[in-house]
This record gives sequence, structure tokens and C-alpha cells, in this order.
Amino acid sequence: MEFKDIVNRDIVNLENCEQEPIHIPGSIQPHGFLLGLNETTLTVDFCSENSKDYINLAHSEILGENFQELFGESVKNQLIDYINDGFMLSSKLMELNLAGKNFLCTVHKSEGVIILEAELKDPFPQETSQLYDQTSQFLNYMHDTHTLKELCQLVAKGTRQITGYDRVMIYRFDKDYNGEVYAEDCREDLEPFLGLHYPHTDIPAQARQLYKKNLLRLITDVDYTPVPIYAKDSSNDNKNLDLSLSILRSTSPIHVQYLHNMGVGATLTISLIHKKELWGLIACHHYSPKNLSPETRLAAQLQGHFITSQIDLRQSNEEYEIDRKTKQALNAVNRFSLESPDSFKDLVKCDDILKLCNASGVSIVFNGAVHKCGLTPSDDQVQNIANYFATYTNNSSFSTNKLIDVFPEYGDNCKETSGVIYHSLNVDNNDCIIWYRPETRMEVNWAGDPAKSIIKDKKGLSPRNSFELWKEVVKCTAKPWLEPELMSAAAYSYSLQKHINLLLISQEEEKYRKLSELLKETNSELENINWISTHDLQEPLRKIQLISSRLLIKEEENIPESVQTAIVKMSASANRMQTLLTDILKYTRVKNADGSFEDVDLNTVMESVKEELEETISESNAEVIVNKLPEIQGIPFLLKQLFSNLIANSIKYSSVERAPEIKITASSKPQHHKPSDPTLYHVIQIEDNGIGFEEQFAESIFNIFTRLHSNSEYKGSGVGLALCKKIMQNHKGYIEAVGKPNEGASVLIYFPIN
Repeated sequence: MEFKDIVNRDIVNLENCEQEPIHIPGSIQPHGFLLGLNETTLTVDFCSENSKDYINLAHSEILGENFQELFGESVKNQLIDYINDGFMLSSKLMELNLAGKNFLCTVHKSEGVIILEAELKDPFPQETSQLYDQTSQFLNYMHDTHTLKELCQLVAKGTRQITGYDRVMIYRFDKDYNGEVYAEDCREDLEPFLGLHYPHTDIPAQARQLYKKNLLRLITDVDYTPVPIYAKDSSNDNKNLDLSLSILRSTSPIHVQYLHNMGVGATLTISLIHKKELWGLIACHHYSPKNLSPETRLAAQLQGHFITSQIDLRQSNEEYEIDRKTKQALNAVNRFSLESPDSFKDLVKCDDILKLCNASGVSIVFNGAVHKCGLTPSDDQVQNIANYFATYTNNSSFSTNKLIDVFPEYGDNCKETSGVIYHSLNVDNNDCIIWYRPETRMEVNWAGDPAKSIIKDKKGLSPRNSFELWKEVVKCTAKPWLEPELMSAAAYSYSLQKHINLLLISQEEEKYRKLSELLKETNSELENINWISTHDLQEPLRKIQLISSRLLIKEEENIPESVQTAIVKMSASANRMQTLLTDILKYTRVKNADGSFEDVDLNTVMESVKEELEETISESNAEVIVNKLPEIQGIPFLLKQLFSNLIANSIKYSSVERAPEIKITASSKPQHHKPSDPTLYHVIQIEDNGIGFEEQFAESIFNIFTRLHSNSEYKGSGVGLALCKKIMQNHKGYIEAVGKPNEGASVLIYFPIN
């Protein structure tokens, strides 16, 4: 049988260095050996070349053999029990005796392969009690700290005591995965790295993904010679073995060279996962080869768990005081009352409006005016920012500590205001409130030039070899806004919106109050004019009629005929004026009627109307036919006026060709005025056989003073049907008319059923 290694010899090149396939190196580190078992048959499909060094069996003797045949049934059963107990990277290591030697093993599955990694058990392991004491002591240290930074410093110290590494660093990532040495404990003779920053390229994306999967990574000797992994036959030329979760996985040559350039001989890296993301690392460096027993590694890994379990708590403690102060300022500024637009001038001068998010300046744009205090841009610049963010955020909210990243045109002014919190106050314009922070110019100390992470030279690809202090001056960047500050600003913005809405409502109420007073005053004047027109003018008209009548009776013989004609016309004009004034008075009374509704029998109303119009009906030889009418809710005298006007109108506009006939009927059952109207109505129809009208005038005939015929043909003021419409509006009903010229007209009136 032929065997072939699966070493990935093209693991890194110029094209793939940013996506280097570090999870499939095809080799391991030599401080243990690896077996890859078929998950179903437990046949050995993969074996590292150094198996002979540990169990005196060469890979050629192991590949293709069954695990039980190689190591016995009891060892196989022990492995199966461990797998069935849920073994995935468990802190419970599996101890196996293979070929007469004791090994501590880690086991995991990878794409149908059970990967077993075995390391010789230390014959003189560190006592469990000693590890426990160190951990207990660390727990005591935890209770003595308040901030996350203090805790991380103790973790670095405790981890170094447990592991014995020369340097232990707590490495924290920013949002772009640039790293900062947040805490450190090291030998006194070593140059400290505390506070140094490392670019995100030092730990590329694929490496960060592996750190999220495999929480512990060990390199015992950076000068190790990789041990190839062999497959059981030559048909697996392109077969890869995913070693993402492997403890022994061989390291990227780029990373090995990086450690060489730093002078590091061995490393241990523990992932710090917070909210399912890589928050940071515990990075342990030793300046000579160093291995740790699996038990000690687990004890060190526990330090990482301590940190991640405390991140939320410690960050909360650090933010608590800020939160308390911002809420105190928020409560104070919420007590400020906005009574008018001028109140904004006093509001922005309130110290608490700056304290609620620890800003250096604030501006409020309202109704085109800018109100501001503190360190702010000019009024024109505030308007520009407000207009820009109204469009950029679609009138919502936004915050940044580097304004020029989203508003590059503002670069010339970033020194005064680099950070902003923006909240819109109106979805229809650029009204808003904006808090500002100035530029915080600072120096960032990088461990070497961050722009030179991977270098290509005549030797090929290599990581940067300079770790000399490289300083970067950060400009146009403000101190970041903290979560309590952002929440406090948002809370006040919503509160301010409510205050503004109340202010606008108050302004509208005041405007309507003044309009109402003006309307009341105008109505009062109109009532006075109406009183004059309907009362004071009646007397002169009666005198004109009386004198005209006397002249025509007593002085008829002495007055020329032309003068008599003029007197007759004057008397007729006075009669028309008197009729018009009477109708106007009736119209005004209906418009202002506030009488209480009561049950009204329309049959009784019609009998009264017919009695009053008896002479008119008789003179015109009209026939008025009234069928049974319903009982409705209404005002009796207005209903009497309604039907009197409608009947009189039908008689007035009767045809000379036939005697007037007027039919008044009620619908057999309630009806809707329109399909969309849920209300039911009693419908009364007044139908005549008079002169009718063109359909185009069906609505306009109800307008006051509207006449379809000249005064010489039909007498009237043009108020009657308008009066009927007002009466129906007063009863919350409707009136409509249809007609055909020379055939007649039909009026429909709708009374709501309560």
C-alpha cells in the first residue's frame, strides 16, 4: 500500500495571503501525534509521521488499520464512551494508554473524521491543589477590583503565575480589529508593550475566525519542524483535513516568521469571546521554547472565562457613574418649560443640556432659526449640517465621533466640532437638535508602521520585521460617545419633540382663539346690521307703501299718468324689498337656531301648513296630496317653515298649461343617503308637475339669492330654497332636487333616524 502526505505546500502565496488557508496545513507541531479515524468504522485514515516517536508504530503500520486492532478493545470502548458523553473540546481531557504509554488526549470531529491528538502525560504534573489555589487567589483578586482594566491586569498577572511565561498580555480589539495591549505582566528585564497598538493585519480575518472556533492555541517552539500528516492511500492527492479545532495544528509560516521577528520562542493564545464576537486575546510569549501540560493550559484558559464573564459587569460599573450623571442632567433639563419659540434661547443656555451627553456645545434649529451655546459651528454651518443630516438620515438620528467620515465637506472646521449627535425634531423640515464635541488630537503608539504588515522582497513574502515605536497623530476625531450619553441624548430629543408639539398646539389654539373672537365680533356686527336691515328699514318701506297708496287713491285725478306709473313701480319695489328683508330675517334665525329636538309628527305639521296656505292653494287651484308621513326628531317651527316653503315654491313655479299638483310621500322603509354612509334616513319626496328646471341647476338652486328666472316672470327673493337647505343642515339631514323642464320637479329630504 502506498502512502502520501497531505501537506499544503502552497499554503501561502502573494495571491492568497489575505485568505491564507491556515485551517488545512496538512501538518502538525511535534509535541504530540495525530490520528484521523473514520467516524463509522474507526479505521485510521490519517496519521502524523511522528507516531513512531511516541508509540513505536510508524504511520505506514497504522494507516488503514482498525483502532481496536491497534490498541485493544478496552481502549476503543474508552474512546467511544468519551465520544458518547459529549466530548467537543471538553475541559475533561481523555487519558489513554496507547502502546504502554500514558497520553492525555483531546478529541473532536471534522467532516466525518474523528481527530485524536495525543500528548505524553507529564510524569510530574503540577498538583491540582496548586492550580486550584492559584485560581482561588485570582477569584479573591477579582473582588478587589472595580474596573475592567484593573481586572485584566490581575488576569495577566495570574495567568503568568500559572503558566510561567515571560510575558502575558491582554490584547483588546477595536471595532476595526486593530489591537491594543490593554494589560500586561512581564519579566522586569523586558521592555513593556503596554499601550502599544497593533494593526488588524497582524491577525488577519481567517485567523480571527479560527480564534472564535478554537479558544486555545499553543506553539511550543517557533523553530519546530512541521510534522506531515499522511493519508492511507495515494488516491487522496487533493484530500484536506480541516484542523480548525486542532490543538497541534501547524502554524502559518507567515506567523512563525512574525514571531521570529519579535524574538519570541513559544506562545500560548487564549480567545476572549464576548457576545459571540472576538473581544480580545490573552497572548502569552516566552523567549525560549516552552510547553505546558494540558491541565495547565486548561487552568490558563479558565482565566479567559473569568474575563469574558466579567466584561459586561465591569463595563457596566464604569458606565454607571456616567449614566447616573447624564440621567440627573436629563431630569433637570426636562423640567424646563417651552412657552414660546423665544424659550429656545434660554433652553440652550442651560448647563444640563450639555451635561446630559457630556457635549461641548449644542444647537437647536427650529422654524429656520438657530439657537446655540457652547463650542459650536457658525449659524450657517449649523444650517448646512442640519440640511445634510436631514437628507442623510431621512429625518431620523445619527451619531459619530468623526464627522468628516460622513460629511467630508466639513473637513476645514473639524477642529472645533469633530463629533456630533444629531436628532431630527420634524419629519417635514430641518428642525433638529445637535450636540457637538471638539477634536481630541492624540498620539497612537503602534508597534511598527501599521501600513507595512506583509512585505514582499527577493526572499518572497514575509511579515514586517520592524517593531520600533511608530507614532500616529489622530486628527479630526472626537472622544467617542458612550452608550449612556447616546441614550440620554435620544431620550431628551424625544421629550423635546413632545414639548415642541405641545408648543405648536398651544400656538394653534391661540390663533384659533383669536380667530374665534374676531368671528364672534364680526357676527355681532352682522347681527346689528341684520337687525337694522330687518327692523329699522321696515318702517321707511311701510311709509313708502302707505304714501304711494294714498296718492293713487286721493290724488289720482290731479296726477299725470306718467307720474302714476312711476308711483306704482316705486310701490312694487318697496314690496319686493320688504319681502326680501323678511326672508333674510327667516334665514338668519334658522342659521342660529339652537332649539332642542323633540318628537314631531310630520302629519300634524302638514295639516298646519295646509291651513296656513289654504288661500294660496285655493287661488292657484292646486291639489296637495299628502300620504302618511313618519314621526321624526326635529324642531317644530323649522319643519313647518320647511314644508311651507317647498309647497309654496311648487305653487309659485307651476305651469300655466295645467293645474298644480303636489304629492308628498314617504319611503316605505329607511334608506342610506349614500352607500358609504352607515346612517339610515326617513326619505320624504315632494313632487310637482310645474315648470321644472335643467339638471345642471340641481345644486345651485339651493344657494342663497340664486334665481333661475327673472323677477318679472316669478316673484321671490331667492332665499326660500336656501332656507330649506339650512333647516335640513340644522337637522343633520340632506335635501336634493331633480327636475325636467316643462315636466316638473321632485325634492327629496332625508331625516336621520336616531
